[in-house]
Amino acid sequence: MQWENLTSPDFARAVKETGVCIIALGVLERHGEHLPLGTDFINGHHLACLAAEQVPAVVFPPWYFGQIYEARCYPGALTIKPTLLIELLRGVFDEIGRNGFKKIILLNAHGGNMALLPFLAQCSLWEQKPYSLYYYTQLGGGSDPAWKEILDTEIHMHACECETSISLANHPHLVHMDRIPANPTTPLGRLGKLEHNMAGIGWYANFPEHYAGDARPATAEKGEKLQAIQVAQLAKFIAAVKADAVVPALEQEFFERGRF
Repeated sequence: MQWENLTSPDFARAVKETGVCIIALGVLERHGEHLPLGTDFINGHHLACLAAEQVPAVVFPPWYFGQIYEARCYPGALTIKPTLLIELLRGVFDEIGRNGFKKIILLNAHGGNMALLPFLAQCSLWEQKPYSLYYYTQLGGGSDPAWKEILDTEIHMHACECETSISLANHPHLVHMDRIPANPTTPLGRLGKLEHNMAGIGWYANFPEHYAGDARPATAEKGEKLQAIQVAQLAKFIAAVKADAVVPALEQEFFERGRF
């Protein structure tokens, strides 16, 4: 069920019936020269909707505010001041909770959020909330052995074969296969001498065109198969969250111990 498509009475019933809201967190950023800026949030929201059809849940409207500072030098990227971004996300979670949801699933639809979202999950221990956050960490679906069998290339990082294939399955009219570079893009390793270092410029150092991999073998058929794997994995997680009583109980115990 999509939040924005429900009437107010239907929404109230959906909250009681499902108890779970999923928010797919994407961004607006360059995806090589062949994929749309909204690739992450478009595909992420669609994935959430498909999984919520299998295991009923309410899907928050498309979301495109996230950590994407590494793409600020490209046309079309949308970034927000770091402190405002965190407050915005936490405020949205609070509003989801105010509407009655006791469980919120954070679906990461963008690789650059992989530091932000764990931090937000940890922030849930700053003050007690009437809801619990569940951060779904299975970005992509690549842990399934069937995933690799579908693909012909090895590097899958950004605007690559898998992301392009899923985009072809979801919105082929937005994909420009004729604009894909003639050669695959591998990491340049321009920070290679700095071992054990994480720098904000690290992604740009490796992929200055914001394209990583080889999208030429992408097909809609592959995309449908890849997405089916993602949907099955996410649906399984939604079911586990709906059945979970441990996280809320431990949070209650945690905050009770903190009342000196």
